[in-house]
Amino acid sequence: MRTGTRPFLLMLALVVGCDGSRDQLLADLQSPRPEVRALAVKKLAGQGNADDLVLFTRAAKDLSAIVRAEAAVALGESQDPRVVDLLGELLEDSDEEVQGRAAMALSKVKNDKAKAYLTLQYGRRGRTTRQVIVQALKNANVPGAMTEVVAAEAKGQWERNLLTLTEGALPERVGAAEELGKSGRAEAVNRLLPLVRDSQVILAAAAVRGLGDAGDKRAVGAIALLLDESFPELRESALTALMKLKDPAAAPRLQAVAVEKSAVSPLAIDAILAFPRTPETDAALCAVALDGAPVDALAAAQAMRSRGGCPVEAIGERLTKPATAATGLQAVIGLGPAAQPLLAKVTPWLGQNDAALRMLAVEAVTAVGDASVVPLLQKLYEQESKGLEPLRADWVNQKLPETYAPGYDPSADSSGRSGVEDRAARHTSLFERVKALNAARVRESGRPVVKPRVPTELVDDVDAERLAPVATLLRALGMLRAPGALELLKGYSQDSSVVLRTAALVGLSHLGPEGVAIAKASLVEPERDMQKAVAQALAASGESGQAALVEMLPKMGSEKLLVLDALSKGTAIPAGSSEALQAVVREGGAEAALAAALLGRLRAKDAIPTLLKALDETNSVARRDVLLALGELGDAQATDAVARDLFHDLPEVRAAAATALRKMGPGSHTESLDALKSDYFRSVREAAGAAPVKEGTASEGAR
Repeated sequence: MRTGTRPFLLMLALVVGCDGSRDQLLADLQSPRPEVRALAVKKLAGQGNADDLVLFTRAAKDLSAIVRAEAAVALGESQDPRVVDLLGELLEDSDEEVQGRAAMALSKVKNDKAKAYLTLQYGRRGRTTRQVIVQALKNANVPGAMTEVVAAEAKGQWERNLLTLTEGALPERVGAAEELGKSGRAEAVNRLLPLVRDSQVILAAAAVRGLGDAGDKRAVGAIALLLDESFPELRESALTALMKLKDPAAAPRLQAVAVEKSAVSPLAIDAILAFPRTPETDAALCAVALDGAPVDALAAAQAMRSRGGCPVEAIGERLTKPATAATGLQAVIGLGPAAQPLLAKVTPWLGQNDAALRMLAVEAVTAVGDASVVPLLQKLYEQESKGLEPLRADWVNQKLPETYAPGYDPSADSSGRSGVEDRAARHTSLFERVKALNAARVRESGRPVVKPRVPTELVDDVDAERLAPVATLLRALGMLRAPGALELLKGYSQDSSVVLRTAALVGLSHLGPEGVAIAKASLVEPERDMQKAVAQALAASGESGQAALVEMLPKMGSEKLLVLDALSKGTAIPAGSSEALQAVVREGGAEAALAAALLGRLRAKDAIPTLLKALDETNSVARRDVLLALGELGDAQATDAVARDLFHDLPEVRAAAATALRKMGPGSHTESLDALKSDYFRSVREAAGAAPVKEGTASEGAR
């Protein structure tokens, strides 16, 4: 009897213990600590009690994200069709972890309604959740999961934009017109073409921009006609669209806009430069080099410098007449060494009485780079500098004092001062301490402390225009490496005039290691225009100047952008610049985008870990450039990290990831890459390798 009751007592104790544990879990659901509530939900889900579904439903409304996430898992484990709507709500949760748990939970229900929720939310969620949704659909045995959700997203975007274009308010129609164009569909082109003549200018301009993104040359004729309109926004949109369409047939109209010397002329030049090179585009650029505004003419001529130059006969004809000499000299400045045959016609203008023509001639011979004109330039410098001597003579011959006279030092003993004087002294002392702390902080960061430049004159009555001729000659002597130029320019490198100091530093950047060392030290000075000019000069001076720019990168703050921009416009990047560029990428910001692009050009394999870590920053503005850089490096170890951005919600990032992955080799991500061939955005489809939509011709569009 005694032995028969023992198993019964043990079973009774176990049941009582389980009930007690369950009671404790139910009590934990009311705990003020979210982690306790979440653990209780998890343990209750493990017991598999169907009656607990109501508890999980209540937990799904909890204020804490970790509790809602556990509730989503528990609801999914139930596989009850009644929880699908609730999981659909959790899929829209503000927390990405909750969204991901809800997506995986829906995959366990495996009915059409759950699949519809997953498909719908793919186009509304961020990268991480989109990736989980695709995995959830695969778990639910949905064939071609990613292809299906990408196509569904594209269909939804198309229908939404189409409806907005026809029924929305004006601002909404403007946005829809641009978005329809980005799809690149032939139907989008057909719908947008009639809108380019709409009475609402902003809608017509949006339609033109959309046609440019569509990439269909049928629109070229209609867009080119808009260049004759008087609305600046419409003309600007037309130029931007033609730049993207790249049809050389529009070159004559663009040339006419480029030489009209208006605000949109630079855009017309950019459009011509974007076209494939043809005799027509070269002729258009040469015409702009002669007849465009000075800045536009210089840009066009510089573009032709790498294309073999322009016909010298037309330029030589301009150089024979004073009325047209300025345009001829401007063309020579842009063409540089390509205009060497015209040097004999340029040199006589160095003796011109007109100062403007004389200085244009100086710039022209400097751009040609022939050292035979150095004696003439030295003579000109002597004449110009002597003319400035009376104007720059010191009114007070004694050196200006750099310390306070007795009794005037605000930091001296305050005894005998009035209350006002004492407060002023304390105020000055406080600011001095703040300056000292800032200087110490700068020193700790490894950057040089820039001391304020002490004025050497009470007033300088020579304006910048009067100094321009001397500045032009200083640059010329340095760039042509004139004898004695190093010592001369070193004297001007500390001049009180920013104009002369900048010219001297630009010239020094072309005068070997000593000149480069002086020029690079000026990159930390506060004058931003001077920093930009010196950075560009160092980048153009060759390997030593480029190495100096890289060396200065760790010592600079926000000025890094100027240095990186100058390096990116150069033809080469110093071989040892990888570590400095990686440091910029690690710091993030807009500078990281340029630094990543430079690392890609450098093919710096050692930068792959840094670039991969940069991808962990979800809100990085350099994400697109980092992906493209990894594509240039082509290392298989980066494939998985790059492939994650095939799910990104921004089309430009998806396109960059697809471009990079195709260069690296997709490996196991071929299915995801192929799925993007049905993406809504034309740029993404083409980056993924889809064949471009068959385009019409400009003549077809005109008909």
